[in-house]
Amino acid sequence: MQKNTTPCYYGDYLQLDKILTAQATESAKYGTEAHDETLFIIVHQVYELWFKQVLHELKAVLSVFAADVVKDEQLTGVVHKLKRIITIQQLMNQQIGVMETMTPQDFMSFRDYLVPASGFQSVQFKMLEIGLGLKSGYRIDFDKNSFYSRLNEKDRLFLESLEQQPSLFEQVEKWLERMPFLEFGDFSFWQMYQHTTAQMLNEDELTVRSIIQIAEHERQMQLDEIEKTRAKFAALLDNSKYQQLQQEGTFRLSQRAMLAALFISLYQEEPVFNLPFQVLTCLTEIDEHFTIWRYKHAMMVQRMLGTKIGTGGSSGHDYLKRTTEKNRIFTDLFNMATFLVPKASLPLLPSAVKRQLGFYFAGSENAEVVP
Repeated sequence: MQKNTTPCYYGDYLQLDKILTAQATESAKYGTEAHDETLFIIVHQVYELWFKQVLHELKAVLSVFAADVVKDEQLTGVVHKLKRIITIQQLMNQQIGVMETMTPQDFMSFRDYLVPASGFQSVQFKMLEIGLGLKSGYRIDFDKNSFYSRLNEKDRLFLESLEQQPSLFEQVEKWLERMPFLEFGDFSFWQMYQHTTAQMLNEDELTVRSIIQIAEHERQMQLDEIEKTRAKFAALLDNSKYQQLQQEGTFRLSQRAMLAALFISLYQEEPVFNLPFQVLTCLTEIDEHFTIWRYKHAMMVQRMLGTKIGTGGSSGHDYLKRTTEKNRIFTDLFNMATFLVPKASLPLLPSAVKRQLGFYFAGSENAEVVP
């Protein structure tokens, strides 16, 4: 049923008079307009519109995790919004293919008119990176030195102030640290876990040592890797060792947050962990799709520029390739598989603990445990 009192017209509602006249080519100012510059502008404008929508979703998610208590019904909405971000990312990654219909010579016909404009100056993309948790301290050296130098003062001051606000990474870390399932009275899950993983790694070592048809240097490489993994398992449950690896960049999450995330991942099928596990999975996918976007962008730039420098003064493809490898946020969640054990080997939880991790209709106010 109609609720508006003033008729709504399609073109006015979408403000198409502004959108469809917003493609002003630089090449036309100096002579003949380069045909593909319009495509270049539209693709980047569409990116910025999608960035705006992702920021809209991210803002809502941040508001949930900013609270002292995050309820299950709120996590349902969080997962929905994170999955929407992932769908948008998939679309943005496909959009690079549209850009690649432009040949390097087509790009050269207008590229030199764009100096020094650059993707460095996309404030919304910087907002996304900072909002997710990629702040200056975690960027590659080139970014640390030039992150703000190519922005005007207004944008620079705005982003600097944004860096002082809690990111999604920081809020999720605090949410995980509040997870109440790390201690169970007299029951010590982590002692059981330590015994199980030690046994698993010992079996792996025996398997490697028993293989006959393998070169000795290959055998030693595999044994060295098992030893490194054994050291990571030991550090996971040792606060001082963990902090040392954290300082070296092996871990970014706090030890308590990492253990909570691991517990959720190990017992993801427990009812109370279903939504938290989906949250962690979505965060991993978001980081993955941004990595794919950076990789595709790097490949496209190499195809268009070869080894030329970027319009913003970076080393072009080489710079973008390094950001693909280094500018990631939720790497701890990617590396979680290192610490998982097969379901058949997973320590059984006592019935009292299992009851806490389930949903029951007993009418008790203690029946639901909320992180």
